[in-house]
Amino acid sequence: MTMNHEEQVKRWRLILGADAEPKLQSYGATSGPLLDEDSRLMDEALAAIYDGTSGHSCMDSSGSGLAGSRKSAGLGASSPKLAKWLGDIRSFFPPDVVSIIQADAIERKGLNQLLFEPELLSQVKPDIQMVATLMSLKGHIPEKTKDTARQLVKVVVEEITKRLSDDIRRAVTGALNRRQHSPLPSASGLDWNTTIRKNLKHYDMDRQLLIPEKVYFFDRARRSKEWTVILDIDQSGSMANSVIYASIVGSIFASMPSLDTRVIVFDTEVVDLSEQCAEDPVDMLFGVQLGGGTDINKSVAYCEQFISEPKKTIFILVSDLYEGGNRSELLRRMAEMQQAGVKAVCLLALSDQGIPDYDDSVAKKLASFGIPCFGCSPDRLPELIEGALKGLDLKEMANRIGDAKNL
Repeated sequence: MTMNHEEQVKRWRLILGADAEPKLQSYGATSGPLLDEDSRLMDEALAAIYDGTSGHSCMDSSGSGLAGSRKSAGLGASSPKLAKWLGDIRSFFPPDVVSIIQADAIERKGLNQLLFEPELLSQVKPDIQMVATLMSLKGHIPEKTKDTARQLVKVVVEEITKRLSDDIRRAVTGALNRRQHSPLPSASGLDWNTTIRKNLKHYDMDRQLLIPEKVYFFDRARRSKEWTVILDIDQSGSMANSVIYASIVGSIFASMPSLDTRVIVFDTEVVDLSEQCAEDPVDMLFGVQLGGGTDINKSVAYCEQFISEPKKTIFILVSDLYEGGNRSELLRRMAEMQQAGVKAVCLLALSDQGIPDYDDSVAKKLASFGIPCFGCSPDRLPELIEGALKGLDLKEMANRIGDAKNL
């Protein structure tokens, strides 16, 4: 066999499990073991979750561990063995795969021990999926684990904030005060249109280059509360990742003096998290209650009180649009908001995974009012905010930056 063929057989063995080994040995024309020592350990880590699950829990009698279909697999009720398993998957697999395996461990095996023992939770890879799980179970987390859970959430919040903060701040400061110029150079505040227009006389025909004599920059000064930004966030369970990203984005907005930021979350009730958002985004996330019904109309009605200058307001509805409340009232409110001059957008998802299932009929109705509905990854949101502040056509922007079919 070639090395490439051996590698393929080994990968299929890891995918299919131990029961497939005899057939794969025949296919590979070998009677020897298909896995080396490292691969065998990797196989055991996978078998603990995926062997013999068949869509149901393989709990041991204690209800807190894992039991695989083979004697060599399974984690039992032993915390040391579970800790070793956590270490193994982080050693053998890249971070994105670790996140999936951890989530599957909880979903397939009911591995509550992973979340409720501080020494185990401290070894979990902090990621957005795990934060979503903690948020959904926060009412059941014992006191001894709460500090560890909070630290895990804090790590993820800080990572996402670091990832998005500079781009969002640059987008906002680059869009505001567009008519004022500053002698201080700033790449993010460069006024391209004015610089090109005022330097056309310096165009070098021979070299076909524009050589500016003077470069113009926008004034970076921020006027207090110049714009109102309202994030209205659906906290139903299917929107978990979007809730986390939108809440953290809201905390970044809240830290900017030029924006009056409101962060609202809703199911059948409406909760205003604006104060927590401005003070501590971790506390804000623990104030979110994932799951429950959905009354979008009720939340939009609540948000209307914050719209004092419609043409200076950005309203971002983060929802899959499955309305459990008054649908006709919702559509009327959104239409009136758009007609008044509010820059309204519906993000069907604000996540790295793309658009979830959503109510196509409501989305199309909103789109007919001129309210674009589309999925947006967090990295593209700054572009959307900058365009809204500049007064650009949001439907055109949706066609450019949407991560899936735009409406």
